[in-house]
Amino acid sequence: MEIAGFAAAFVIGITLGLMGGGGSILAVPVLVYMLGISPVLATAYSLFVVGIASLTGAINNIHKGQICLKTAVVFAIPSFIAVYLTRLYLIPAIPEHLFDVGTFAVTKDMAIMVFFALIMLVAAFSMIRKGKEEVEGDENTQPKFNYPLILLEGGVVGVLTGIVGAGGGFLIIPALVLLAKLPMKLAVGTSLLIVAAKSLIGFIGDLQTGQVIDWTFLLTFTGFAAVGIFVGGYLSNFISGKSLKRGFGWFVLVMAVLILAKEIM
Repeated sequence: MEIAGFAAAFVIGITLGLMGGGGSILAVPVLVYMLGISPVLATAYSLFVVGIASLTGAINNIHKGQICLKTAVVFAIPSFIAVYLTRLYLIPAIPEHLFDVGTFAVTKDMAIMVFFALIMLVAAFSMIRKGKEEVEGDENTQPKFNYPLILLEGGVVGVLTGIVGAGGGFLIIPALVLLAKLPMKLAVGTSLLIVAAKSLIGFIGDLQTGQVIDWTFLLTFTGFAAVGIFVGGYLSNFISGKSLKRGFGWFVLVMAVLILAKEIM
């Protein structure tokens, strides 16, 4: 099971490299169900893994000229603040035992995984649905900024990232395409930079709460994901991102249903 978990880390990296997002949605289920890590610690580990893997991909895209730094800054500022405060204050403030429904006890760990599964459902439908966000667009189009909406979505994505430990690329990419009018390839590269920065800032919030980290395990798992993101970046030259996104969306949908069934039943 441990070998399968590290293989899954490699797949997470490949998906990030191909699509600029999506792979991070698998990190928490892999850490919890395959490697036996508690949900709260798994969300912290996920932030680090996704942050380093995405940073690797972002650096690669900077060399290719496929990142819009201005857009990244506008989107990232509220996202940074939201994810940092969520990890530092909101997550530690949630009690371990939330409430009872008859003889059924709802715990913090259960609530995090159920909420995570609901986010996975949103991500799945976003990736499956054919919409404007999948249009490649004109690569020569100049970015246009709807500042209020970009700032609002940055804050919302930051809170979600802080709670579930996912990078939020599945929310960021449509926002960059629709609100900043970025071509898809530019949106993917810019998304990786945003995801990297806010994930690592969220992880810093965890460190400041005194969270105990198994650095040997975490760095090994992250290393597999980082290698995967290079492979994904290479494969992106040969694989249709739109077809991959729809297939991966169905996979995430099935996983979300399985997580809900396991936690609730």
